[in-house]
Amino acid sequence: MDMATAPTPARRSAADPVHVDVLIVGAGISGIDAAYHLQQQCTGKSFTLLETQETFGGTWSTHKYPGIRSDSDLNTFGYKWKPWKGVPIATAPEILKYLDECLDEQDIRRHIRFSHEVKSASFSREDALWTLEVHDRAANEIVTFACNFLWMCQGYYRHSEGYTPDFPGMEDFEGELIHPQNWPEDLDYTDKEVVVIGSGATAATIIPAMAKTCGHITMLQRSPTYFAARPNRDELAETLRTLEVPEEWIHEISRRRVLHEQKIITHRSFNDAEALRNELIEGAKAYLGQDFPVDPHFSPSYRPWRQRLALLPDGDMFRAIRKGNASVVTDQIDRFTKDGILLKSGKELKADIIITATGFNMSVMGDVAFSVDGEPVDFAKSWAHRGILFSGVPNLAWVFGYLRTSWTMRADMIAAFVCRLLNHMEEKGAKIVTPELRESDRDMPELPLVDPENFNAGYLTRSMHLMPKQGDRQPWIFSQDYYRERDEIPAADLEDGTLIYR
Repeated sequence: MDMATAPTPARRSAADPVHVDVLIVGAGISGIDAAYHLQQQCTGKSFTLLETQETFGGTWSTHKYPGIRSDSDLNTFGYKWKPWKGVPIATAPEILKYLDECLDEQDIRRHIRFSHEVKSASFSREDALWTLEVHDRAANEIVTFACNFLWMCQGYYRHSEGYTPDFPGMEDFEGELIHPQNWPEDLDYTDKEVVVIGSGATAATIIPAMAKTCGHITMLQRSPTYFAARPNRDELAETLRTLEVPEEWIHEISRRRVLHEQKIITHRSFNDAEALRNELIEGAKAYLGQDFPVDPHFSPSYRPWRQRLALLPDGDMFRAIRKGNASVVTDQIDRFTKDGILLKSGKELKADIIITATGFNMSVMGDVAFSVDGEPVDFAKSWAHRGILFSGVPNLAWVFGYLRTSWTMRADMIAAFVCRLLNHMEEKGAKIVTPELRESDRDMPELPLVDPENFNAGYLTRSMHLMPKQGDRQPWIFSQDYYRERDEIPAADLEDGTLIYR
């Protein structure tokens, strides 16, 4: 795989900015998809991708912890326009190879400016132009870019640092304390005693990977998480390949099968929650053994899918626990000690290495300082227009994907919507589009962007006060429901009175 970065372009001064029609911020899964759609649907538009890191891939290139893999199946996490041919749950190197092929096949790589971190973005209504101050990290200088439309594809969490609670006594611990987002490349954990704090997808990935060589690894959780153990193979796709069905057909059939299954599970999580809960717990027992104490370790009190349902390909974490290489402790932390962690129960977990798989910090619009006509933009005061555009903010789109269905399913939908909007503006001769509330919208209740009754992961609840609002009527609803939005967004009326053109 060619992971080389693109050559750095000639330097431009602030007085001589690089100008394109569309600037895409981020060269990960969303940014690459945006570039593909622009090339296909807006053939006359010039564009550039600005990527903070030295290479493409976002999460899949910045995260280096053991075993890193997708938490969604690649039939839906992969693009509709490029068939995925590997196993459903893929490793980061496999995903990067796939994205690398996308860049070459679609000739997107030449549009990327690596090591370019956006610091500020200001819009002038008079000029109908965004001006971005960008730190060229390779040259260590500020350069300026200008665009007519700004497309934020940078993701939704801060890549530079993860979230670690301020546990009492952390400074007393004499071993190594690591957050997965800042994994040391030279870490040797052979025969070491390891404690992983947390029980989400990251912990479920790290534990079976490290269990193969460390002395012992313990998952310490405050409360249980639902896990879904599945064979990491697509029997339907394998059967279709033996029948020599074209890969494009196999890809689409597999995607539809996965989406249908997800729809059923999501529906059951609201309408048949207790039965679904019992099935997940019985699935855990099938790997752990009928005598394993799933209560309290794998029997959450909340309904399934109110937090992300972590996937275990081939039940790998359960198998590591049953084999004795890993264990789980459900308790609360009293404080750190020099040798490990003292629990509220009075038990002490000895550790050479403690890993805080405790989540991440959300990043609203990439932590970029936005302004419109010199006035700073506070996105928490804006209304989200279909969860894509924002009231009072011209010529700006943001990709925020699904929390249950694969992120890419919404990124793809947003890309098609943005391209349709850009083409509509060109047909109208409009330079600016700004979402605004209609008079009939001004009595809407101010609701959080993601309803906590729908999904209440910690990283969301910690940061929802920083996020835009949603309302109780279209187009100000962000339902987080793929099966609803797949009909609504492609059919969205661009002349419904909420999009002001000039």
